[in-house]
Amino acid sequence: MFDALRQAGFDIMVRNHAEAILSVDFPNETKELTEALLRVSIPAQELIASGGGEAKSTQRLRRELDQAGWRKHHFRIQTTLDGIPLGDGTSHEIDHIRRAPAGTLALEIEWNNKDPFFDRDLENFQRLHAQGIISAGIIVTRGSDLQATMTARIEDFLRRSGIEDETPLTALGMKDRTARQRDFVARAMASGADFAAAFARFFVSDKFGPATTHWAKLADRIHRGVGNPCPLLLIGLPSTAISGDPLPETPSAPSLFDE
Repeated sequence: MFDALRQAGFDIMVRNHAEAILSVDFPNETKELTEALLRVSIPAQELIASGGGEAKSTQRLRRELDQAGWRKHHFRIQTTLDGIPLGDGTSHEIDHIRRAPAGTLALEIEWNNKDPFFDRDLENFQRLHAQGIISAGIIVTRGSDLQATMTARIEDFLRRSGIEDETPLTALGMKDRTARQRDFVARAMASGADFAAAFARFFVSDKFGPATTHWAKLADRIHRGVGNPCPLLLIGLPSTAISGDPLPETPSAPSLFDE
């Protein structure tokens, strides 16, 4: 069912019969999600301009899913006694809920949060499934290969674009760097690294480090049983989701002496 994603390099993990449930009860909804994910392309310049936050491309994915019916929803579960609320309710906000005749799917996209957000998502799925509210939970995050190669991809983009200082990056929309960030890059360059290598290494370690949401952190929680027994589909975006096309060359101003 997920062959197209696997062939495209996505990490895929299913738990608690999720694949059987999705294939039988949610084939159209799963196809919607698969096709949207296969279209994800994140230009490296957007990744840098976002400063580690959600890139415009992942925002586009959210909008595309929303338009297909995967909409944000706030669940409120409250105990009542003889119709009187007891005041012990719980709330669960899910980024994307897809309702279908056979049930409801819950989806969270964790592009770059602190890794405890995985615990929140999985525990929410567990509670909502136990109440019969959702049929399965889905999490999309950075895949293992994307995480491992992000530094190299950003470095390659900078080098191919001929970027040798922060000025062009600021023009792309990157937020102003702190003194600490500038100092790290300056010291790395003083030690022999060029700007592309120094900036990429620090940018990725600072913004997309091991304590953020990525595949290894998610897999660790799944192997420990967090979220059980809710049926789960876990998806990791591949390294090819990052487009490293260099910036187009800026045309030089015509010479006053050109005829």
